[in-house]
Amino acid sequence: MFEMDINRSSVDEVLMGKRMVGEAPPADFTIELVKGVSEHLDEIDAMISRYAEGWDIRRMPLVDRNVLRMAVFELLYMKDVPTGATIDEAVELAKVFSTEDSGKFVNGVLGQISRDFESGKLT
Repeated sequence: MFEMDINRSSVDEVLMGKRMVGEAPPADFTIELVKGVSEHLDEIDAMISRYAEGWDIRRMPLVDRNVLRMAVFELLYMKDVPTGATIDEAVELAKVFSTEDSGKFVNGVLGQISRDFESGKLT
């Protein structure tokens, strides 16, 4: 997701580039996740924008934006992935790869989305 975002490329372009340099293909789960985010990107970005009060999605740190995109897709479309696992993994990724405050930010946005989704109040 990060590579697609920074280079403005498609899933297929990124996968082809990886094959050309001899990298092993990503796991099926990863491909499903990235393609799913790509297919629902406008909807996912609109949701993140609504719940990330005061933040323009284009001005978020790249890692935060893409971690949120993947997690929102998992929450809404991958019913076999537990909500807690999705949020925990997203927060951990943000803590490790982004800014000092990213973990709290990602946790807050995903927590509210998850609560509203589970209660049927998702806006």
